[in-house]
Amino acid sequence: MRPTPLVPLAGLLTAALLSGCQSQPADRTAAPACPPVAAPFATQHPAWARQASIYEVNIRQYTPEGTFRAFEAHLPRLQKMGVGILWLMPVYPIGQAHRKGTLGSYYSVQDYRAVNPEMGTLADLRHLVAEAHRRGMHVILDWVANHTSWDSKLAREHPEWFTKNAQGQFVAPVSDWQDVIDLDFTKPALRQYMTESLLYWVREADVDGYRCDVAGLVPTEFWNSSRAALEHLKPVFMLAEWDELHDPPFLQPGQFDPNTRLLEKAFDATYALRLRYLLDSVARGQQPVAAIDTYLRAERRKYPAGVYLMNFTSSHDINSWTGTEYERLGPNVQPQAVLAALLPGIPMVYSGQEAALQKRLKFFDKDPIPWNNYPLQDFYTRLLQLKKRNPALANGDACGQFTRLPTADQNVYAFVRHRPAGPEAVLVAVNLGPELRELPVPAAWGGAYQDVFVDQTFTLAPGAALPLPPHSYRVLERGPQTN
Repeated sequence: MRPTPLVPLAGLLTAALLSGCQSQPADRTAAPACPPVAAPFATQHPAWARQASIYEVNIRQYTPEGTFRAFEAHLPRLQKMGVGILWLMPVYPIGQAHRKGTLGSYYSVQDYRAVNPEMGTLADLRHLVAEAHRRGMHVILDWVANHTSWDSKLAREHPEWFTKNAQGQFVAPVSDWQDVIDLDFTKPALRQYMTESLLYWVREADVDGYRCDVAGLVPTEFWNSSRAALEHLKPVFMLAEWDELHDPPFLQPGQFDPNTRLLEKAFDATYALRLRYLLDSVARGQQPVAAIDTYLRAERRKYPAGVYLMNFTSSHDINSWTGTEYERLGPNVQPQAVLAALLPGIPMVYSGQEAALQKRLKFFDKDPIPWNNYPLQDFYTRLLQLKKRNPALANGDACGQFTRLPTADQNVYAFVRHRPAGPEAVLVAVNLGPELRELPVPAAWGGAYQDVFVDQTFTLAPGAALPLPPHSYRVLERGPQTN
């Protein structure tokens, strides 16, 4: 849905409105110094991740061919869209034993140091990574440390590296994952092999890091030592599929270590799963959107400002097993995408979201994405390019300020992200409800803005009311060009 334009700047000529253009928020001029990143959160993020967004690539379903080379043709489009980090779902050969569906799960890894021939060759992967680098993007691989396929290379050569039941048989890590078997990370030789395998792909394909599947089921000490080894080769970005603010729904109590500390040394980012489930419940009318405030307070108690949490509205798991955005979020698909992109955190977009994907992609079988001329390409381009260029939206910025704007309606959420020094600011307002609402803008935030979605400069008079149509969003940017 397109937002309703504000009154153009040229039409506002009164002295009161013009004086509003010059006002500066008092809370910015006297802002405190940036807080230091508190120990033990010592992860040094690569500089190229500071303004980056993530794009999850489902190679199998991305094109009819399902290959690296076919996907590579999309890189110019994704570069223009503003993508910073390409996350490739697992690229390794898939097990045949106990396979689900015709093609099996990406996450049933048969060989950690080989390429799935359905996708192409190692040379093809190298070419894809090199072309992404040439276009200013970085590439991370999905890594599945917790388990392998039943017929994996490791199961054949090192059965002693696996968890066994009382009868000495291999076991699945989770009852529903019957196509894979659990690795035993108490084995030092396994840890060494896994670390060497992580190093292999950086050396052989020049990848820039990893998204690590069910990272909390693997000992944190392993991730810490592996990250240190990787950093000897190049700066890397590490994303953990985990959320220490949320108990994993697929595990029983006691099945994982509640003292997991993945973000202290090993990982740059984890999933903001608790936020995702919260926003789904908002879409169902079970909670007001103001519950985001409670979430943000809990997040800040848990983590310092320098930590990245990944925000998203869809992923391979959510799309296939929970439902499409349109099933889950209804008319608020785009307003919630705005929140995911612009709330504090690093945003992620899943393959097909720019196509307004309205089907659940099959997980174990071929099911190509219907692109339909990319109806939301412009929408995501505006969001991700804003994220990329505006310093107020930097990831893990300890100097960044988040100011919540007061609202009277439980369906309206508004905030400003800004920095204590410099003019840059982004004002965000969403209306998730079915009726027109108006947001009173505090006097401190009056002035000139660029409306990100209508390509016009506007002035907000101090105390002006910002109209918010049903199920809509407004994103206003202030920078040197509008100040």
